[in-house]
Amino acid sequence: MLDISVIIPVYNASEFLEKAVLSALQFDEVKEIILIEDKSTDNSLELCQRMAIENPKIKLFQHPDKGNHGAGATRNLGIEKSTGSFISFLDADDYYLPNRFDAEKEILTDSKTEGVFGAIGIEYLTEKGKKEFQSKFKDTSLTTVNYPAEGNEVFKGLLGLTPKTFGTFFHLNALTIRRSSVETNHLRFNENLRVHQDSDFIIKLAYHCYLKSGNISEAVAMRGVHDNNRITKIKIYSKEYNQRQSLIWNSLYEWSESVKPDADAGQHIYLQKKAFELSLAKGISKAVNLFSVILKNPNILKTRYRFTYTHS
Repeated sequence: MLDISVIIPVYNASEFLEKAVLSALQFDEVKEIILIEDKSTDNSLELCQRMAIENPKIKLFQHPDKGNHGAGATRNLGIEKSTGSFISFLDADDYYLPNRFDAEKEILTDSKTEGVFGAIGIEYLTEKGKKEFQSKFKDTSLTTVNYPAEGNEVFKGLLGLTPKTFGTFFHLNALTIRRSSVETNHLRFNENLRVHQDSDFIIKLAYHCYLKSGNISEAVAMRGVHDNNRITKIKIYSKEYNQRQSLIWNSLYEWSESVKPDADAGQHIYLQKKAFELSLAKGISKAVNLFSVILKNPNILKTRYRFTYTHS
């Protein structure tokens, strides 16, 4: 049987937290639930303390200084505190469905496979949250990929470098990964990214580890959308949006210099970085134009832009 540590970062989530925890407790495969409380201003800490007393599977931690450090640092602390052979993540305002680990029980018997990902659904908890989310994202019924994939195809798909359209990102809530693989490859969330640290982590994970799609046709977890979701509050192509996109692609660019991914992946990362730098300096229309021109004629990179890789 799998033994899984479920890591839940907690910040101002008292309204949803108990449902999230109970959804993870239903599985025999879940060895422990790691709650990392990140200096909430509501009564989340008191709720965490009560649940930890009531159930020995629930373990509560805070940052050493009891401060607020953001989702990336909070998940990193959860990884450090986990003891299961496998790690799964769950946001405090989301929850697992009864089929959450069905694919894992089959696929992870193969020692070659280091991680499995599936699909998640959407539950609208407020009308305002629903309106904001649907105005930003086209297909809101299921967050999944368009076809089964494994190994390097997953990494290529996430960067849009496959002949087929890979589709949307998979979500952390639907990911299960061997803890040994995370430790061996020194994988952690970038604590400098207040948003998109999950996307940054997933791309790096897909490069270093052999991932395989599980159930991608139906939800294995549900994402709660409400008024306080950070990602829906940022308007696409706004100054804040461009700045945050620039931060994630700069993070990936710096990482790509040390790991030397293949040329196509490196060029794509470099291009995204340059496009968002330009969007900050000269406006999004010119950045989008640059991006589209180079995508249609990737050889332009060889003449207009120099991109080299170095080993760490």
